[in-house]
Amino acid sequence: MTDPRYPKLAKLLVNYSTALKKGERILLDMIDVPDEFTVELIRAVRAAGAVPFVETRHTRVGRELLLGTNESHATTVRDLELARMKKMQAYIAIRGSDNMNENSDVPSGLMNMYSKIIRPVLDYRVNQTKWCVLRWPSPSMAQAAGMSTEAFENLYFDVCTLDYPKMARAQTPLQKRMAKADKVHLKGPGTDLTFSIKGIGAKKCEGTRNIPDGEVFSCPVKTSVNGMIQYNTPTLYAGTKFDNVRLEFKDGKIIKATSNNTKRLNEILDTDAGARYVGEFAIGFNPYIQNPMCDILFDEKIAGSLHFTPGKAYEDCGNGNNSAIHWDMVLIQRKEWGGGEIWFDGELIRKDGIFLPKDLKGLNPANLK
Repeated sequence: MTDPRYPKLAKLLVNYSTALKKGERILLDMIDVPDEFTVELIRAVRAAGAVPFVETRHTRVGRELLLGTNESHATTVRDLELARMKKMQAYIAIRGSDNMNENSDVPSGLMNMYSKIIRPVLDYRVNQTKWCVLRWPSPSMAQAAGMSTEAFENLYFDVCTLDYPKMARAQTPLQKRMAKADKVHLKGPGTDLTFSIKGIGAKKCEGTRNIPDGEVFSCPVKTSVNGMIQYNTPTLYAGTKFDNVRLEFKDGKIIKATSNNTKRLNEILDTDAGARYVGEFAIGFNPYIQNPMCDILFDEKIAGSLHFTPGKAYEDCGNGNNSAIHWDMVLIQRKEWGGGEIWFDGELIRKDGIFLPKDLKGLNPANLK
């Protein structure tokens, strides 16, 4: 018997997140996802009058392909996938993994080469289609979150099917404030960072691109970042887990980077020139996500968090920085995580994870659940 939560999530993705219309073609990119959910998603697409195309992938198979890739192979993959993507009006990716560290032994040089060559597929999908990306709950994710598989699945479906239209309305005042702001000052343990977001703009993330969702993002003026930031959540990139990442900036560039794996951290930040500049600044506030689980689609939405992202900027609300990487690193500022402050042009916007101005209080957890 199909889990009754499957059709509810499928309908949200099709009818709200991608808002499919009759006749639109959509690619369903399913990675380590139960066939039962793929079937529900196909049915929801057809019920909307749209046309589904399905790619079924497995992370262990993907790792084997990466281990033997080369420039010729990666270029052919890019050409094939880009040609297919150009036939689509929409894209939904459900990304599961029995082992979130599956690619940890893929050599960094291979991974960097493949990422650079394949990047045009991602760029086209992000800029030219209606898209939504989400994880699929697995025992590996539950373990990373320190939860039982059943408890994690329950959390997952609560988070992924919350009232996103209500959240979207509550985000508007923060979007307006960020769009008007110039100077931003982040304070906290090990963190004293200043930068400008003047003229960049801001965008709401309201369940139409990622599920779960709950952030408003902007981007620093490229050379305006100065000071240091100490992240307090683990981060996973290219199959490697990092803890205690600390970045020091001068005129926008990361001049010093340390972590529990400083060598590998700097290898990634040396992927290209843009990797040492920042492509996103965002404030997270999903009330159901309280603690990190080493999965960025969840962690970047943690209530009382922010993320400050080395690498490529989005075309929307971007600073023009280009890179093969886009690495969301998360800092939680709630009191139990050490606290912290966000200031816009001398006004304290959020303290210890709680929004203070009257127009922003709708984003505090008690008002979003």
